[in-house]
Amino acid sequence: QIYFCLFISITKEIAMALSQPATFNEEWSDERVFAYLTQLPPEGVNADFHVLYHAFKHMRPFDYQRLLTQFVAEGRDIHATNPEGQRIHDVIATFPRQKEGFLEVLAQFA
Repeated sequence: QIYFCLFISITKEIAMALSQPATFNEEWSDERVFAYLTQLPPEGVNADFHVLYHAFKHMRPFDYQRLLTQFVAEGRDIHATNPEGQRIHDVIATFPRQKEGFLEVLAQFA
């Protein structure tokens, strides 16, 4: 039953992604940015790391900065690690085309 629910959830996300036209440089509302704070992690993944990683994969650096401001204000752990022991900084550093802006944002919160 869990696998079926996961399949349905993933199928809905793919359908939504395919049915919505790509938009670039759109304004993200606070509600949209801060919704990432409620993302639930997969089993075995630190909840704070999951939020940081998931947001990194979907946001621009400006929006990521907005998220991190709230994230830190809530007392969450900016130094959380993934199951491999890597911090979000370590993971972002492996993305050559995206790392610069995001690492600059993270440095403001270190």
